[in-house]
Amino acid sequence: MPDMVSLSRGHSGQQFNTPYSENGGTILAVAGTKFCVIAGDTRKSNTYNNETRYAPKLFRLTDKAVLAVNGFAADGNMFVNKVRQQLEWYRHGHARDMPLHEIARLMQTMLYARRFFPYYVYTILGGIEEDGSGAVYTFDSVGSYERDTCRAAGAAQSFMQPYMDNQVNYKNQRSTHGSFRSTNLPLSSVLSLVMDSFANASERNAEVGDGIEICIVLAKGSSVQGLEKVPGAQEITATGDGERVFIVRRNLRKD
Repeated sequence: MPDMVSLSRGHSGQQFNTPYSENGGTILAVAGTKFCVIAGDTRKSNTYNNETRYAPKLFRLTDKAVLAVNGFAADGNMFVNKVRQQLEWYRHGHARDMPLHEIARLMQTMLYARRFFPYYVYTILGGIEEDGSGAVYTFDSVGSYERDTCRAAGAAQSFMQPYMDNQVNYKNQRSTHGSFRSTNLPLSSVLSLVMDSFANASERNAEVGDGIEICIVLAKGSSVQGLEKVPGAQEITATGDGERVFIVRRNLRKD
């Protein structure tokens, strides 16, 4: 990410004051065998001053893909709008939605094109691949990306990433789990871990809080087992013949 500093030029005293600002918040995504869970809190802050209690960080791109963005809110909103525009052109030209891995490559190209004045954003793309598997793609500000199973970004990343690595991928544990990975965890367990991680983060970091939104993307033909016990789960699927997308909202804290 670019440094938020003022850069002096020569001896004239002229300065370039960066327009970037950090607006707090945290995003998280976990990929499962036939599902993907993407979550983000709703607090928008500026140097610990709470600007609003509801600033969504999750954006449904298609029934297969959800984009989580935080960092500089203005850059995040602009980037999401540009991605959606490209996907709409693709839909009109090909009469279908762009596959998840192609969306990841599109985002890589768009971020790299702005490498000399990059978007000050953390981005995580989660969803379902064409083979029905859950996938998470993470990006830096200039487009380098990789596929992962579990990734957090933002204000509470330093707390949430080790916690999820330990609980999801069983790192730094002496156990008999062996190769047990997040792709073996049931949806109900992943949802519980995600909610717990945000609840704990909100108690430790003033830039995380107010509420949490969780998007669940299910592969075509998957059972909704694990969702029927989640109060307030709302389906936001656009079509009825493929993947299904649900959203869950919870309060974190009011201060």
